[in-house]
Amino acid sequence: MKNETYTATTSKQIYLTRRSPYYWRVTFDHPPLNIFGPETIPQLNEIITALETDKDVKVVVFDSVVEGFFLTHYNFLAPLEDTTSLPPGPTGLQPLPDMLVRLSRAPVVSIASIRGRATGVGSELSLACDMRFASRDRAILSQWEVGAGLVPGGGPMARLPRLIGRGRALEVLLGADDIPGDLAEPYGYVNRSLPDADLDAFVDALATRIASFDKRAISETKRFADVASLPPDFEIAPEWDACLASIARPAAQERIKTLMERGFHKPGDAEDRLGYYVGQLGR
Repeated sequence: MKNETYTATTSKQIYLTRRSPYYWRVTFDHPPLNIFGPETIPQLNEIITALETDKDVKVVVFDSVVEGFFLTHYNFLAPLEDTTSLPPGPTGLQPLPDMLVRLSRAPVVSIASIRGRATGVGSELSLACDMRFASRDRAILSQWEVGAGLVPGGGPMARLPRLIGRGRALEVLLGADDIPGDLAEPYGYVNRSLPDADLDAFVDALATRIASFDKRAISETKRFADVASLPPDFEIAPEWDACLASIARPAAQERIKTLMERGFHKPGDAEDRLGYYVGQLGR
């Protein structure tokens, strides 16, 4: 969706820190909201490629340094052609679903450490990770898109029912509401939610423990688990096409316009309580 206030940027939004040759951290740092857009795709792709090809790395943790936001929705101010003009990735899927599929299948353990909002793309990246741990007090996950007349595009319809069951997946997807960290755990949306003060130490200890194990044993065990649990590409590909088609529909255009007028894409209450705001659009 094009907007006159949009300015393309190539600034660094994702930082890779090698805690050791075997344990990497990937940190989102794109204040104020950690919005993901077409300009973010090459940066994430570089990291996914490194995870696939590095001979030593065994575990990667995704986290954020932006207060209140893990990773949020796609950039609706960017011209749509900035996204549609990007070439498919190595899987043949479009860039975002391609990278998420490759992350799931990489011979590396991926962990999302969620503090703040994991909304839209943030939820989809978390779902593509092997494990998810959340701040009980400060994490919020959501697939908000249906509330704005959109179809989610990063694979949640393929992944969520396998993870939390059909009924709860449809509640998350069609309810389009915020799921706080304390509820995300019993739903199975995350492995565990922990007190915020304990999250970093827990994730670091688990990642360090896994990084001490044999890489071949890790990758082969993960590969067999993938066979039993990951959706095939043909389930994920149509979601992206449906997402792009939905953006152009009048219902979505009108709802996104209304959200923008209420503060969407800007720091403030609309982004902090997106589930509430999308629930008001049709009333």
